[in-house]
Amino acid sequence: MALADIGIIGLAVMGENLAMNMENKGFIVAVHNRHRVPCAVGGFINGRGAGKKFVGAKTLEALVAALKPPRIVMMMIKAGAPVDGCIEKLLGLLSPGDIIIDGGNSHFSDTSRRCALVESKGLLYIGTGVSGGEEGALKGPSIMPGGSAAAWPLVKPIFQEIAAKVGDSPCCDWVGSGGAGHFVKMVHNGIEYGDMQLICEAYHLMKDSLGMSADEIGGVFAEWNKGELCSYLIEITGEILKHKDTDGAPLVDKILDTAGQKGTGKWTAVAALDEGVALTLISEAVFSRCLSAAKDERIAASRVLEGPSLSYTGDKYDFIDMIRDALFASKIVSYAQGYALMREASKSYGWDLDNGQIALMWRGGCIIRSVFLDGIKAAFDKCPDLANLMLDGYFRDRLAKAQTGWREVVSAAVRSGVPVPAMAAALIYYDGYRCERLPANLLQAQRDYFGAHSYERMDSQRGQFFHTNWTGEGGATSSTVYNV
Repeated sequence: MALADIGIIGLAVMGENLAMNMENKGFIVAVHNRHRVPCAVGGFINGRGAGKKFVGAKTLEALVAALKPPRIVMMMIKAGAPVDGCIEKLLGLLSPGDIIIDGGNSHFSDTSRRCALVESKGLLYIGTGVSGGEEGALKGPSIMPGGSAAAWPLVKPIFQEIAAKVGDSPCCDWVGSGGAGHFVKMVHNGIEYGDMQLICEAYHLMKDSLGMSADEIGGVFAEWNKGELCSYLIEITGEILKHKDTDGAPLVDKILDTAGQKGTGKWTAVAALDEGVALTLISEAVFSRCLSAAKDERIAASRVLEGPSLSYTGDKYDFIDMIRDALFASKIVSYAQGYALMREASKSYGWDLDNGQIALMWRGGCIIRSVFLDGIKAAFDKCPDLANLMLDGYFRDRLAKAQTGWREVVSAAVRSGVPVPAMAAALIYYDGYRCERLPANLLQAQRDYFGAHSYERMDSQRGQFFHTNWTGEGGATSSTVYNV
């Protein structure tokens, strides 16, 4: 067999399915596994890979020898120390101009560090987000590569061929230098946290405030999936709610209400704090998972802490429509916050991210794929420097139309004691963003009072700071001016 076009390290579900995807698109793929090498590689070559264009490699040396130059090696292994260890070994085997790719969920700062290290050795490095789960990896994922720009022309034919397509457009394009690819994937995952939490809150409202069955709620989600909320997550939610256990009861009602996380949502929230961006909805989605994990405490608290237990007394179907509006409006806010974070990070790291192109990459293959992203692509096509997605004409009008129902849903949830942290956070952000004058003037006065942190005045030029002696004798005050 001819030399392979690319090598895959890691034959867990994602690595194996990506390898199958590449081979199905006509590429020769060399495969290697770090653990249980003879069993994993041999099992794959003689199993799913039987009769196909795969080269089994029991060692890294054999993998490298099986590749055509410039060699392209893609790691599909656990993030963290395993990636650093694998890179160290590969640097001793590869040649200048060869390419190392990390397709796992690595932190973007680690990717930036590794990119600099690999480039210093004369090689090229790509850190790429791969979204879509095992089915996406096999049939076409969303791929978000970043790192050494010189590597892109060499991997582009493979990545864009195996990526999901929307029309003729592949859901894959170059993102930027350093850790840009993994940063965009991280934000994607944060938005995924937000989308899932919003859907869960809509479900909770219908279940507890309206007393609807899982099957009824599943029908609502199936109907919503025919309109502007059409998305992968809405679609699978409808299917989940209608799925029955062996006894005929809804399976979802038997699942323990504690949610886990792999860290990317938390990373997104931390990155927002670092950049000074109000990522309130996604942060609440992360905290909601944390609260769900405290199951034993919640059981105990439910027996001693009092609160309302009220059902919604208005028209059921009108309320369902309002929940839909609240979900859609909150979704706009979630994406607005996510894109605001990417805008600030792009400035901080010099990435020059293309927001419209990112929306295009997310339209297919990935977990957050939806028709909603077409509107985001159109918004940034009209105004590449759009400060906030909520200011786009379409989204601004849609928020205005949804506002009455949105406010009623959050109010009703508070009155009935149903927690809707993401929907409420979205509404509070919306009101805060549209508020010309916030009470931070008092906050700045407090900081200056106890810490002499200084403040700016509305009747002075920006960049001119004042400090006041707030405890002047007889009520008199004195101020000092600082020009920055």
